[in-house]
Amino acid sequence: MLVSDNKALTGEEVKDLKRQFANAGYFIIRDVVSPEALTELHKSLTREFNSANETGALFSGGGLMSGHLNCFPGAGARFVYDTLQQKGIIDLIKQLDTKVVGMPNVGCNFNLPGSHAQHYHTDRPYAQEFMIANIAVVDTVIENGAIDLIPGTHKRPYKYTQFVIERPYRNSLRVPFNRGDVLVRTSNVWHRGMPNQTDVPRPMLAMTWEDGGSKHQDPFAVDEGKIRFLPNWFKPTRLGRFRERLFVKIPITYSAFRFARSLYDKDY
Repeated sequence: MLVSDNKALTGEEVKDLKRQFANAGYFIIRDVVSPEALTELHKSLTREFNSANETGALFSGGGLMSGHLNCFPGAGARFVYDTLQQKGIIDLIKQLDTKVVGMPNVGCNFNLPGSHAQHYHTDRPYAQEFMIANIAVVDTVIENGAIDLIPGTHKRPYKYTQFVIERPYRNSLRVPFNRGDVLVRTSNVWHRGMPNQTDVPRPMLAMTWEDGGSKHQDPFAVDEGKIRFLPNWFKPTRLGRFRERLFVKIPITYSAFRFARSLYDKDY
């Protein structure tokens, strides 16, 4: 963990963060992004979600039952990327992964009140690793769903059968971080989203570099830079809603499906 200031990272700080990343697969830099600016972004996200929810513009299913939505935070989140660039965090991410060449894909995890714990997962097959920077829009604590990470699981590939049998989740850690803190991690670290036990949604920004980065020249200008809410794991279809409802009511069914698929799918 590193507490930042208004200056860019020093050489010694970069070395220390690289060591943390090599050992755990992630690190946190504290007090990076302006809390005041994030408060305004939080207001915008909340306002847009409430409007979409009240007008019926949201899809049916797609994460609404399990409580985890994706979100495009719009042009109003550009200041976050600019800050990471000024502090040298983007340069550090490029040093950690030479495949990072462009601007990031821009998203947000919108964790709804009453959400359910996700299954442990990585964000892609092991050989398709990419970098992720999560930025806390609000204080992200145990009560509103601080992420659950398993340090060191980025060092080797796990099929789901191996993950179940070897139980590396015994070493899992909940990782709270405060508004303005930045969590940098690799997609190969096993993790899961956790329940939001409060009565308000908890947003967390995600800048990701799948396949080197965004295909858009300006990823913040997509869809005219407007905030959009998107499905998470489950599709907003009849079958998708059935699967999501089953996951919520009988979570072990999803574990059984993953275990069975892992027996014949080399990337699962």
